[in-house]
Amino acid sequence: MTDNTTGFNPELSDDVREVRDWAREFARDVIRPAGAEWDEREETPWPVLQEAAKIGLYSLDFFATQWFEESGLGLPATFEELFWGDAGIGLSIVGTGLAAASLASNGTPEQMGEWLPQMFGSVDDIKLGAFCASEPDAGSDIGSIRTRAVYDEASDEWELNGVKTWVTNGGIANVHVVVASVDPSLGTRGQASFVIPPGTPGLSQGQKFKKHGIRASHTAEVVLDHVRIPGSCLLGGKDKLDARLARVRGGAKSGEQAAMRTFESTRPLVAAMAVGLARASFEYARDYAGEREQFGRKIGENQAVAFLLADMATRIDAARLMTWRAAWMARHGRPLDHAEGSMSKLVASETAVWVSEQAIQILGGAGYTREHPVERFHRDSKIFTIFEGTSEIQRLIIGRAVTGLPVR
Repeated sequence: MTDNTTGFNPELSDDVREVRDWAREFARDVIRPAGAEWDEREETPWPVLQEAAKIGLYSLDFFATQWFEESGLGLPATFEELFWGDAGIGLSIVGTGLAAASLASNGTPEQMGEWLPQMFGSVDDIKLGAFCASEPDAGSDIGSIRTRAVYDEASDEWELNGVKTWVTNGGIANVHVVVASVDPSLGTRGQASFVIPPGTPGLSQGQKFKKHGIRASHTAEVVLDHVRIPGSCLLGGKDKLDARLARVRGGAKSGEQAAMRTFESTRPLVAAMAVGLARASFEYARDYAGEREQFGRKIGENQAVAFLLADMATRIDAARLMTWRAAWMARHGRPLDHAEGSMSKLVASETAVWVSEQAIQILGGAGYTREHPVERFHRDSKIFTIFEGTSEIQRLIIGRAVTGLPVR
């Protein structure tokens, strides 16, 4: 077993610590006080996005700087703080980052220069990006994507048709990045990603979903009806796509699809989100246990409660370390041979669900009401075991990595 973590240091640099503390202050002063309101409204919190843009937190410069930060821990540390503030608002702030990550992972320098700024806009004109991969019949099974992209050589245009679902910022984004099949016979290796420019005819918002949690984040279907885009909107360019398809058709096993690369690069970030929510749940329950009295003493003095809090704190720290390890490995080009990214997401997401549930238990009946935020934390937590690969998919990926067998 190769050790790919030699050199990993979980001690944050001064620069990363400064950015983390800056995000924590914004989460404490702006995000957290607004969490309950926007959860009830089930709308994109534009005023909060405006405040984030004013201080540079919602901006291309911030995401680009932290994406390429040397240790790889800048974004995980920041995301933890934002989701400690509120998961729904946090996702509204960072949701554009998934589309940006797809573009950065698969696009040419020219495409990045053209489209990344249009995903964020400016302080006075905020824009959003949306990454469209899942479909009604192809959620975890990316290989079953039916959205079709057909090339018209005469006009040098692509035509896309299909329906995407569960899209963060879907339909309200300025720029959509869409994963489509160009050769269905090749499964995921016959897919490519495309930028859909703002105002393109044929792209529309379908159903907007009313969700169990993360309700301050807009989630909707995106309908693609004879959407025609210039050839330059194929991420990476046609020459690169043709070369990859030729290798695959010739029997090569390489040719990983764009969507999979996007998910691999962002799983530790999703894990960091879950850690932030878990920490919020733990801290609220801990503080409550230190104040609430029953039978003449603080409930935190009861061994059962103290042990539960101990397990909560331990699991959160373990999840954070796994998250930072995976993020560090990805940033330093270390191969994730044992599915370390999937491990971090699996552990962190299931920790968030468990910790938020225990927080409700510690508060008792009070925790089940909306008078306390742990009720919202628990609703928000469940999504982390579902999006960007369910817990079952993560276990499948990890199982294949550790056995070397085609686990199905």
